[in-house]
Amino acid sequence: MSVTSLDAKRIAGMFVAGARRLESQKEIINELNVFPVPDGDTGTNMTLTVCSAADDVSSLYSTGDIDMETLCKAISSGSLKGARGNSGVILSQLFRGFTKVVKKTDGEINASILAEACDKAVETAYKAVMKPKEGTILTVSKAVSDKVSELVDSGETDLQIIIVESIKQGDEILLQTPEMLPVLKQAGVVDSGGQGLMEVLHGAYDAFMGKEVDFSRISASEEKKDKPVQMEAPVRLKYLYCTEFFIHLKDTFNVKKEIDFKEYLESIGDSIVVAVDDNDIVKVHVHTNDPGNAIQRGIKYGQLDKIKIENMSIGGKPYVHPDIKALEAEANKEAAADEPRKDTGFIAVSAGQGLSDIFASLGVDMIIEGGQTMNPSTEDMLNAIDKINADHIFILPNNKNIIMAAQQASNMTDDKEIIVIPTKTVPQGITAMIAYTPDVSVKENAEAMSGQITTVSTGQVTYAVRDTVIDDKQIRENDFMGIGDAGILSVGPDKKEVTLDMVGKMVSEDSELISVYYGEDVDEDTANALADELSSRFDGVDVELQFGGQPVYSYIISVE
Repeated sequence: MSVTSLDAKRIAGMFVAGARRLESQKEIINELNVFPVPDGDTGTNMTLTVCSAADDVSSLYSTGDIDMETLCKAISSGSLKGARGNSGVILSQLFRGFTKVVKKTDGEINASILAEACDKAVETAYKAVMKPKEGTILTVSKAVSDKVSELVDSGETDLQIIIVESIKQGDEILLQTPEMLPVLKQAGVVDSGGQGLMEVLHGAYDAFMGKEVDFSRISASEEKKDKPVQMEAPVRLKYLYCTEFFIHLKDTFNVKKEIDFKEYLESIGDSIVVAVDDNDIVKVHVHTNDPGNAIQRGIKYGQLDKIKIENMSIGGKPYVHPDIKALEAEANKEAAADEPRKDTGFIAVSAGQGLSDIFASLGVDMIIEGGQTMNPSTEDMLNAIDKINADHIFILPNNKNIIMAAQQASNMTDDKEIIVIPTKTVPQGITAMIAYTPDVSVKENAEAMSGQITTVSTGQVTYAVRDTVIDDKQIRENDFMGIGDAGILSVGPDKKEVTLDMVGKMVSEDSELISVYYGEDVDEDTANALADELSSRFDGVDVELQFGGQPVYSYIISVE
């Protein structure tokens, strides 16, 4: 029997099943990373992105009351706030585009709506990338969307046929990605982002066909694995009070505010629903042990109405909180205690205590811990932005895989000007901060900082986790690699020789300074010996040595 429509409940199950399938395959996807470094993270980034939204959907599903618009908001805002790395940001944009179309339906989607939504998903994702590259997740997503449109245009209405054939098309194009990107072909892998997308779609199809879906929170289920199970213990509720209320908004409730509010509710409870209607009213539902905190936070966004609090352990009657004015006064008092607003603030992403100390000494207000080993999410950026009371905030991502998340955070902020300086390495970030001049305009500083980072060459030394061939270089597992801005510069079994060879390929006759930041796995004597050798080899070039404390990369070295 053909299936010609999908309701919100079924789509929710498909989405959560897709997230769980991706989570189960994340390590395999990580291993598809072209560079055989010990921090391949595409699978992890995509999993954290989609699971952030899946947990929101599961919470929504548990209430038993789910409609298409609320579901779409959970998918879109959840993936936007959880987006990490380029692959995660692109995945979040696919969901964002898809839900833009689906949320406008009257409760169900059919084949033509599916085709329109897939087309919008691809369009939104391509627009998010400054220079789209074929042979990536973008190519795979477009292949899937094109197949859906082709079938619908031919008159096909059976969603099972459409889904099966479009997934088959995506799988076929994924296998062709090595022919589109030489670096994939030489490494002998398919595109990791495209693989991640197909895992999501395969999981969604399993749920479509009736496979049971686990709606427990994915992050919570992971935490429970190491905890002992107690048998025959009396059942106890983690949260006692079912709390509901409406907020009559006093200002625009944008995506940033919605994310912040939901994040706060998640910190004090579960079974969370934050639904915004077209009449500037927000419906809130949360299970918590302190209803007053939820109410107090809600007051910050507007006036409250229809407050209901029920003790779920005794079935007590709902009651209205007796002292709303006191809660409102306390909320206003807390807001007034904020520090005076300043003109400019700075956020930098850093991994390693030494590097973080350097950024702090240069005037950075907020350090987000992360980098190549763990890309911070868009939500991490938004939280840092929220904590800096400034009109203009510069963000230094310091990694090419974090720039898109920073830009997404910028687009989601409306009360401050966010300037993302596209620093791809820590040395570029340090150079950008040094280039900042307090006495000139934000625009002039942005131009100066962005221009100055182009004068910095960066090399990083780490080890290989598998055998492969990249840039015509044969790499063996456990070899050391010197990775430059444009690729691998040096490979070999001896760390010091690889490092020296890498720097030799970075230094030119115009070079004036070599800065060495040594990692947590290098002792000070070894680092000093390397600095002495660099001074000896490159006469006339100053060498500076500093403790970085970064993981995975023994040395981060810049040449200017």
